[in-house]
Amino acid sequence: MKELGSDLVIIGGGLGGVAAALSALKLGRSVILTEEFKWLGGQLTTQAVPPDENPWIETGSTASYRALRRLIREYYRDFYPLTQEALNDPLLNPGLGNVSPLCAEPRAGLAAIEALLAPWFATGRLTVLLNTKPIAVETDGNRFRAITVTSAEHGDMVLTGRYFVDATELGDLLELGGVEHVIGAESQADTGEPNALPGPADPMDQQAVSWCFAMSYHPDEDHTIARPRDYDDWHDFKLDFWPDRQLSFIGPNPVTLEADERPLFVGDSDSRFAPDNWHYRRIFARRNHLAGRYPSDICLVNWPQIDYCGGPLVGVSPAEAKKHLEGARQLSLSMLYWMQTEAPRHDGGYGYRGLKPAGAVMGTLDGLTIAPYIRESRRIKALFTITENHVGIDARKGMTGAEQFEDSVGVGSYRIDLHPSTAPRNYVDIANWPFQIPLGSLIPTRVENLLPACKNIGTTHLTNGCYRLHPVEWNIGESVGALAAFCLDRAVSPRGIHETKALRSAFQTLLTETFDVPLAWPKEVRETPRLELFGRVE
Repeated sequence: MKELGSDLVIIGGGLGGVAAALSALKLGRSVILTEEFKWLGGQLTTQAVPPDENPWIETGSTASYRALRRLIREYYRDFYPLTQEALNDPLLNPGLGNVSPLCAEPRAGLAAIEALLAPWFATGRLTVLLNTKPIAVETDGNRFRAITVTSAEHGDMVLTGRYFVDATELGDLLELGGVEHVIGAESQADTGEPNALPGPADPMDQQAVSWCFAMSYHPDEDHTIARPRDYDDWHDFKLDFWPDRQLSFIGPNPVTLEADERPLFVGDSDSRFAPDNWHYRRIFARRNHLAGRYPSDICLVNWPQIDYCGGPLVGVSPAEAKKHLEGARQLSLSMLYWMQTEAPRHDGGYGYRGLKPAGAVMGTLDGLTIAPYIRESRRIKALFTITENHVGIDARKGMTGAEQFEDSVGVGSYRIDLHPSTAPRNYVDIANWPFQIPLGSLIPTRVENLLPACKNIGTTHLTNGCYRLHPVEWNIGESVGALAAFCLDRAVSPRGIHETKALRSAFQTLLTETFDVPLAWPKEVRETPRLELFGRVE
């Protein structure tokens, strides 16, 4: 069996994995980076989700994350027939979607990631293995020794390293390597969080998975897909807590849980803004381009209607997980078919037959994303666990701002946003304060040379809801890659850095001076509560 070795072996090529690779490479270390699918980028590319960001993202993020955003915009300026207005816009939003200041096609994110990695291949210190999945972990006491991966191109291979990073979407190495971890929802007795489960913990209570898809609109054409296999099952399906059938334009408001109707179109589909689903996550806006070049906008469907609550993906057998992934696909295809054939139209009648799956944009044939959108992972049992009591506004009554951590390795800001779950239960959406990323949440309680770089850090079911977004995952990965390199340079363990003030301070200085990682929010930001979603602050 072929064997490859490097200083760091990073399993998972999402945003956290890529950021970890970049920071370790910058510090002179060698890296093997693997990815299960054909594209790097995770939730930005294979899952195609526009980045959920904070209102201060231009300053409240790391320099490399800002570079990623800049490269996405430059991709459009360099290669697309933009209008002069779009070319002159320093904060160009390619899709003009409402949900993010940077809604773009997944290939733009992929191009930006590949541009960031490109200079490192010639050093001989970077190996990237796509379409590669971990299947086994070899351990020696409290240390990882090797990971066996498999790919269609290379077969089975053994990857050896001095440090290993789990940047998989579901925390695969935690299970394969027997690393202590938590799944699902904790109880109030476990965490002391006011919004945790009042009764026993429920490991099977996990956030819904969504298989997103993209579509364009051609009103004079018929692009109706074949009737999905499970359409009859989904047609009249309604969750007990849902205000209408799943296949409708009515869902719960995430905060109030009241019925919230958002039709497909309100007014002109080419307008800059409208309170409808089309503008919500639009990833390509033809009005940004010279007239007549493109036949349609492109909209990404990542709406409550495709949140699949039929069952969890972790803590179950592979066959059960596969069944639920196919269930999520069938729900999304059924939603598309329903919109094409039965949805109430904004101009009267039923069905938008001109909705066309945008497979070329997604890198697929059916318009669905390459991979499902994963919101929740296995989470390490860490030296420190972030709870609602550290960041939630109501949980911190009488206090202004989130808990301030002396061991901070980054910052983030997003509401505690939990989608409907497999319990099943409705949205849990909680206002919170801009927060920090504590180093202790990145260090497992036992294993010495494995670090998490995705949604698998030491959060709870609740706080995962605000630490799982694009810029926070990138910051986590960047700090983890730097941490592994720093440990190798100093011949000290992550725990040793966490426990030794001088070492911890030296590591934080490395983050700020070498990578421009902000470790704390300015007072005016730290004391500004996140009362709304999608970057708006009140």
